[in-house]
Amino acid sequence: MFTDSGTIGLTIVLIVLVVFVLIVLVKSVRIIPQARAGVVERLGKYQRTLQPGLTILIPFVDRLLPLLDLREQVVSFPPQPVITEDNLVVSIDTVVYFQVTDARAATYEIANYIQAVEQLTTTTLRNVVGGLNLEEALTSRDQINGQLRGVLDDATGRWGIRVSRVELKAIDPPHSIQDSMEKQMRAERDRRAAILTAEGTKQSQILTAEGQRQAAILAAEGDAKAAILRADGESQAIQKVFDAIHKGNPTQKLLAYQYLQTLPKLAEGNSNKLWIIPSEVGEALKGIGNVLGSQDREDAETGLPVAADDGSRP
Repeated sequence: MFTDSGTIGLTIVLIVLVVFVLIVLVKSVRIIPQARAGVVERLGKYQRTLQPGLTILIPFVDRLLPLLDLREQVVSFPPQPVITEDNLVVSIDTVVYFQVTDARAATYEIANYIQAVEQLTTTTLRNVVGGLNLEEALTSRDQINGQLRGVLDDATGRWGIRVSRVELKAIDPPHSIQDSMEKQMRAERDRRAAILTAEGTKQSQILTAEGQRQAAILAAEGDAKAAILRADGESQAIQKVFDAIHKGNPTQKLLAYQYLQTLPKLAEGNSNKLWIIPSEVGEALKGIGNVLGSQDREDAETGLPVAADDGSRP
């Protein structure tokens, strides 16, 4: 009976030892994931910072604090009311990109670094935007981002945190200001549209006038060339007639006869109310009379009968 009791007691002791050994192994062997860091305290005092990989701790002496994420983190803060230089309240929400670079400083230099970054961002944002008017605040986001990043990076450096980027997600002015801005933008767009329309009309009129001027110039040049060609043609025709007359050697009788045939054409036309007889008509008639008289004398001398004067002669 005592033997059975001793065996049971020994078995219990062995089980307790095995459980204790397992607990010791679990507490002494730790695996740190990649991009994580752990702070080890020995008897309540900072001992070392664990890097990714396998590590051995002293059970019940060393204590591993919660692991810190070494990757770049993104934190979006709720909108904050900010007063501009022209006493307008705008709502600004920000996004901060930061990274833990020193696990020891992030653990012991600040109690809650995320909350600290948020509060520091809010106060810095109010200081920066407070020196700008509304229009500058709306158009100077890059400048505000740069100033915020510089101030936050300097302040969080001793906390083991590096602020890589700060972005303003939205800047919301009051609704009354938004309505005024929309009206101003609408008026500006209408003004630009009117200017563009006027410029288009001006260019159209200029091009139309230029086209009309070019057309008039071309038409005048065409008329001038046509007149020159007509004058050249008439000149050549007159020259040919003149040459033909001189080559034909016309007599005085023929010229007088052609002159008399041309006179009736001067009275042609329904609009002619007055017919002026040129002074050369008398000379032409006189020449014709002389020609006819000489012809009668020649007939008398040759013995030909002389035509009777029936009044047809002038």
